[in-house]
Parts: sequence; C-alpha cells; structure tokens
Amino acid sequence: MSDIVKEFNAYRTKMNDKILADGNNKIIKRIFNLDTNAYAEGALDVKTKELLGLVASAVLRCDDCIKYHLETSYKHGLTKAEINEALGIATLVGGTIVVPHLRKAYEFWEALEQQA
Repeated sequence: MSDIVKEFNAYRTKMNDKILADGNNKIIKRIFNLDTNAYAEGALDVKTKELLGLVASAVLRCDDCIKYHLETSYKHGLTKAEINEALGIATLVGGTIVVPHLRKAYEFWEALEQQA
C-alpha cells in the first residue's frame, strides 16, 4: 500500500479513536454515527452516495474528506472514469480554487491503484 494511503489511514484511525474515546461528547459520537448511516444503502446506492460525498468534499476543499471518499469509492469498485467525471463536476461547481485539491485527489487515486 502506498505511503500516502497508509499514513492517511493510520492518522485517521488514531485520531478518531482518541475522539471517540472521550465519553463526554455525545454530540460528536452522534455526528460520527449519522455520517456512517448517511452513506449506507438506501434509495441511492452506496456508489452514488460516495460520488456525492466526493463532489461535496472537493467543493468544500476538504482534502481528508476527499481521500476518505476516494478510498471508499475505490473499495466499492468505482472506476477511474467515474471518479474523473465526478471530480470534473466538482471543479465546475467549485471553480478553479478546487484545482489544488484535484491534484491531491489524482495523486491519492493513483496511490490506491498502485496498492492493488
């Protein structure tokens, strides 16, 4: 697995564990739970929901969110072509300020492909 994928997952897991270990913050725990449930199969399939999450994350310029949705999309079998179309929409909607995040997204997707 590529170092950027390993590093992202290790940091995310470590910090999520710390956050969730704090028993005094029910709001954050509920938000984590809501996030998990929002991306479950429903009227929209999981792949569509992940693409929606990816586009929203790119428009909002959240690199960690982009990486998360890229990896989840990859695990659910989305193709590079599907990801590229979604990122094209994100760039159109978000404007040129999204381009630096687009670069990082392409780099991360390549790392996911290389791990296979």
